[in-house]
Amino acid sequence: MATFPFELVSPERLVFSGSVTEVIVPGSEGEFGVMAGHAPFISTIAAGILTIKGDGADKRLFVRGGFAEANPKGLTVLAEQATPVESFDRAALAQLIKDAREDVADARSDEGRQKAERNLADLQQVADLLDLNAAKAAH
Repeated sequence: MATFPFELVSPERLVFSGSVTEVIVPGSEGEFGVMAGHAPFISTIAAGILTIKGDGADKRLFVRGGFAEANPKGLTVLAEQATPVESFDRAALAQLIKDAREDVADARSDEGRQKAERNLADLQQVADLLDLNAAKAAH
């Protein structure tokens, strides 16, 4: 399978840089996959699980905020937060969900409420995915 260069950058550091076969990104308009030779594309990032496929086992990271830019030469994701799923702090996720619920309750406009509700739904989906994966690992 053809490979392409991929970089995942957070404010703190370069999280990943390397040649990959596919990256699945949680876009704000839905999850999307990028492979070698992808058409030019820009998307904002929703809270979710980003999956990197290449040599060896898939790498899964919790990402939140930022944007992704794909073109025929590669993919760059700039994320406000990027943490490997296996080292992700579930208490931090619970706090993000609590804060998101407060944002929904405090929203002063329909647009603000809709944005807050989307963020809350994304965070709850991540929690559900992490719980599902933990249940699979326990069996």
